[in-house]
Formats: sequence, structure tokens, C-alpha cells
Amino acid sequence: MSQSPILITGGAQRLGLHCAQRLLDDGHPVIVTYRTERDCLESLRQRGAMTLTADFSSRSGIEDFMVRLKQATPSLRAIVHNASEFLADPEPDAACETLEQLFRVHMQAPYAINLQARELLEACPEPQRDIVHITDSRVPRGAAGQAAYLATKSGLESLTRSLAMSFAPSIQVNAIAPGVIMQRDDGTVQGRVPGPGVLYQTLRYLLDNDYVTGAVLPLDRDQPLS
Repeated sequence: MSQSPILITGGAQRLGLHCAQRLLDDGHPVIVTYRTERDCLESLRQRGAMTLTADFSSRSGIEDFMVRLKQATPSLRAIVHNASEFLADPEPDAACETLEQLFRVHMQAPYAINLQARELLEACPEPQRDIVHITDSRVPRGAAGQAAYLATKSGLESLTRSLAMSFAPSIQVNAIAPGVIMQRDDGTVQGRVPGPGVLYQTLRYLLDNDYVTGAVLPLDRDQPLS
């Protein structure tokens, strides 16, 4: 088992938290980022996970995080970009601010972190190193009222393909595009909700497979592989 940790951004709740817990179950060292202190973080710390605060909504926040990440570890086995912001399309007078905020979290932060953490990944003694972006299964078909959100997730998929070419052959770069796989915080259920385990199974496939890069894997029964 690699001693280089796996970094999960936005690892204090929902899908990110589940993946952090499962990776710990499998014996992987884990670093999770979070914006707000939550009870689950102490549980992760007691299991050996490292936790780092991070605000990816500004350039200074990203740069500050990278300084602390490089102080915390000399290498990384993988990066899972799970941190996300969901904002519906606003009134026209707030459009620029909303798009800028989503761009910073979904595109600027992963792009900058990937470039600056490349040396940490390449320092991992394991033969396989991975970057995995979490996008959205609705990117190919769009959704009313979510143009800015899905445009920035689409940009993240474009980064996946280009960085896969730039980082090959030493680092694999892929994306997972889930649909609704967890019950929403308000209790709303739409169709089958399989739970976060299906995301971890897909992540595990990418972490265990050294022959896939530049792929976007949809995780949605309504959006089959083409």
C-alpha cells in the first residue's frame, strides 16, 4: 500500500466524505480539504487522516492552500477534485459574479492545483499516479437554470482531456460524471438513488487501472456510455 496520501478536496461531506472513509478502510493515507469544521472531521483525524482548511473561491485561497499542502506532504498518490459549488443561474445583475465564483472553484482551483502539485505526484514512488475530476452527467445535455454551473463543469472535462495529454505518461488524468446518486439534503428523491458507493467503485477502478487516461466516465443510468 502506498505511503503517499490521496488528496480529496471537499472531503468533509457527502461524496467526498464517503470516499475518504472508504480509502481509509482500504488502508490509504488521506488528506481532505474543507471550508467549514464538521463533526465528521474529528472522526477522520482519529483514523489518521490529515485535514486542511481551504477556500478555493479566490486566487489567494488557492495559493495559500498549496503552500500548506507542500509543507504537509512530500508526495501524493492521487488527487480527487471533489470540491464543488452549486449555484443556480441568478438574476442578470448577478450573472458575472456567479460565473466567476463557479469558475474559480470548478476550473481555476483544479487547474492551478494540478500544475503546482505535479511535482508531488511525480515524487510518489508508486508506478501509478492519478488525478480524478468529479464533474456532472448533465454536461452533455445541459439543464435549464444551470448554465453557469454546467459550463464550468464542462470546462473541467476539457481540462481532463488536455491535462491527460500534458501529464502523460507519468500521471493519469480522468473524470467521473455522476448523476443524482445520493438523496438530497432536503430529502427529495428523484428516481433511483444508488448511494455514494457507486462513485467509490468507479474511483477505485481508476485508481487500480494503469491503462486509462483522458476518460470521462458517466455515472448515470439516464446517460449511458456512448
